[in-house]
Amino acid sequence: MSLGTHHDGAPRPGGGSADPVLGHAFRIRTAIETVIEGKPEIVRMALTVLLAEGHLLIEDVPGVGKTMLAKALGRAVDGTVQRIQFTPDLLPGDITGVSVYHQERHAFEFSPGPVFANIVLGDEINRASPKTQSALLECMEEMQVSVDGTARPLAPPFMVVATQNPGDMEGTYPLPEAQRDRFMARISVGYPAPQAELDMIDMHSAASPLDRLAPVAGVADVRAMTDHVRTVHVAPGVRRYVVDLVTATRTSPLLRLGASPRATLHLVRAARAYAALEGRGYVVPDDVQALAVPVLAHRLLLAPEARMEQRTAEQVVADLVARLPIPAPR
Repeated sequence: MSLGTHHDGAPRPGGGSADPVLGHAFRIRTAIETVIEGKPEIVRMALTVLLAEGHLLIEDVPGVGKTMLAKALGRAVDGTVQRIQFTPDLLPGDITGVSVYHQERHAFEFSPGPVFANIVLGDEINRASPKTQSALLECMEEMQVSVDGTARPLAPPFMVVATQNPGDMEGTYPLPEAQRDRFMARISVGYPAPQAELDMIDMHSAASPLDRLAPVAGVADVRAMTDHVRTVHVAPGVRRYVVDLVTATRTSPLLRLGASPRATLHLVRAARAYAALEGRGYVVPDDVQALAVPVLAHRLLLAPEARMEQRTAEQVVADLVARLPIPAPR
């Protein structure tokens, strides 16, 4: 879908230029694409979620580069990266950290878990039990971890990039609705094109391209970029368009669970970041349309009628986008 064809109002004061974003974003995207071949839209979506201060869920079969994408993103922005391998025996304290008693001091001391990082890679998140998955709920929503009655803040930027295998694979647990709702977007990497796979053989034959990936931006740069994204203007007509789209998921007979108010906020924040990456200081309806499926579909539950018709949540959202009137420019 082309961008910028439907404008709902010109940029307002505070919209400004996206120049503070474009330079760093170009370098980050270029760096990641040296590792992830032939998937520019996937890389762009990951960067959109980072700048929108959200969390990303990557669902696909094993071996297509889900973990590589998350590691490349963390290395490109020179942030701290921690990887958590989710397994059935993983405990919540293995993620958040625990208080350890020191006999010499006769006191408890908090030992931080791997969640205390800028980029947290949760590998195969749906292989752990729902109880362990829930250890991420507070930190993803409130940017803090509470252990033994003490809340400990997480330093921005903070992004959870979780990978999961399709739910019909052996040894997986479905993510609870509350957990899925905290992910701003869900994407699938997919298999590479034949030429990209040929190039991958050459690139990976001697050493991993991750070893050659040098940081191209710092944590302070990412914070400046997210600060700028918050200033991107969303006109009243576009806001109404987002609300109408989310409301349509709640009234569709094909869905038994529609999108939450959190989904509305996530869609607006993602659209701001998407517009900034386009070099605009304002959101247009095309931004919302481009993001509707990855931001909304994973939160929805299909009605029995839709399952009988073998419809997917992605198809339902795409149909709603196609039917919903676009705000008239003014």
